[in-house]
Amino acid sequence: MESKPKEVEEVETFSEDGEDHPKRGGWITFPFVTGSMLGLSIAGGGWGSNLIVFLITKFNVKSISATQITNIIFGTNNLIPIVGAFIADSFLGSFSVVVIFSFLSLLGMTMLTLIATMHSLRPSSCPPGSLTCEGPSNFQYSVLYGALALASLGLGGTSFTIATMGADQFKNPKDQGVFFNWYFMALYVANLISSTAIIYVEDNVGWGLGFGICFIANAIGILVFLLGKRFYRQVKPMGSPFMSIARVLVASIWKMKISLAISRDSDYFYADEVFADNTVPTKSFRFLNRAALKTEKDKQFNGSYTKSWQLCTVKEVEDLKTLIKIMPLWSTGICLSITIAISSSLVVLQALSMDRHLGPHFRIPAGSFPVFNLLATAISIFIVDRFILHKLRPLQRVGIGHVINIVGLVGSALLERGRLGVVRAHHLTNQPGTVVPMSALWLVAPMSVMGIGEAFQFPGQVALYYEQFPKSLKSTSTAMMSLLIGIGFYLSTAITHLVKQTTGWLPNNINQGRLDNVFWMSAVIGVVNFVYYLICAKFFKYQNQNV
Repeated sequence: MESKPKEVEEVETFSEDGEDHPKRGGWITFPFVTGSMLGLSIAGGGWGSNLIVFLITKFNVKSISATQITNIIFGTNNLIPIVGAFIADSFLGSFSVVVIFSFLSLLGMTMLTLIATMHSLRPSSCPPGSLTCEGPSNFQYSVLYGALALASLGLGGTSFTIATMGADQFKNPKDQGVFFNWYFMALYVANLISSTAIIYVEDNVGWGLGFGICFIANAIGILVFLLGKRFYRQVKPMGSPFMSIARVLVASIWKMKISLAISRDSDYFYADEVFADNTVPTKSFRFLNRAALKTEKDKQFNGSYTKSWQLCTVKEVEDLKTLIKIMPLWSTGICLSITIAISSSLVVLQALSMDRHLGPHFRIPAGSFPVFNLLATAISIFIVDRFILHKLRPLQRVGIGHVINIVGLVGSALLERGRLGVVRAHHLTNQPGTVVPMSALWLVAPMSVMGIGEAFQFPGQVALYYEQFPKSLKSTSTAMMSLLIGIGFYLSTAITHLVKQTTGWLPNNINQGRLDNVFWMSAVIGVVNFVYYLICAKFFKYQNQNV
């Protein structure tokens, strides 16, 4: 990857309590930011990656129900970052948000460790393939969901807020882009560790020890983050950016009868921002310009103008326009996330039914198979950063990711068709829990293809949003990526439920189902979404030409 500059950049003035010291910020903060992210991500991946297996084997939850619960949890993991970003941008700042939510994560890991070690918090064990298993009690479900809620809050509230805080340490967009690539590289390495070593411990040694390791990793992540406090450049919260958006909408509606035909630049309210940002009213979404148009009713007793629910600055209006312009492009990531969510959950069920032996004595845990996706993504990010990144603009990079994702879904459909052929050939359709004589390593190919697609589109989207969003929404910009992933997981749960209710594709015994049709359906969704993406990309114009 691109080498890190040795010098510490000149620092902007962010606050009045020492954060603007010239030695703060820059690459000196990188080990602390990524080190804390590694610890927190290893902890989150340790319980999240193997959650389906935990629910099936320790809580006696049916397979399809386990995937739906897991997708809801993953959706929550990815919706919480927008809450964390809002709190960081509006009230507390990124540092405080990371500290608070990381301690919530630690509390969640404590509860999960207790659940895994205390038999009274779990239902009685059930033999594989048994049709009569004791389900969890309401109390056991309550404790489990409480633990998962805290762990999800902690993981979601820290992940992208840490990314924003790391990018805030740099002034140069190029350095920020390099940071995001390194950040995602470290993120995938953390997930690689949790999806292999920790899952192996959970499956082969004990869930209590596995979750205990996650607890330790979480604690180390908090400690590393706190140790770097004296080096961080901390951006002072600017107040709620969403309140500004609301004011623009209210003011533009309030003045909707006022004509803009003869308005001049001097008729608009700038406050002091015109000198700092050179912002002038643009013609796009011109009806919003009324929110910044000065009238006699807006004038104070002393003849001046101030911000109110009837008068906003030109910059506030233009910031909202920027959001409106980028939202169609952002929305294309929702369907992409739906297909990824469906694929990532079903692959664990496929692996559970296949031969997972690697040699005569070692069997790969089913929950570890997504690691091949992570590994492909991490390697591809390195290659993209080294050889391809400078040749592609963000929109091109994201578009390539869409195409590769579709290819991966087609591969998954073809592979599942082959697996079902083996099931029928060996008459295993009505034998739940029986291993299909087909190597689960066949799953590696389509998963790796989809991992390559993620390497193109996820870092590209985060970098694009960070650069294109208004300054007041920097934390929100990186969390927007997480938001669409969260929405994708929730919608994937709804789609899975709909498919289960209306077709015979998703029975609890997948050997009796048609998972291949689910993958074909996902591929069709991907193709339609890609066409939509091309339309949105065609009409999108970069606001920041450094991107």
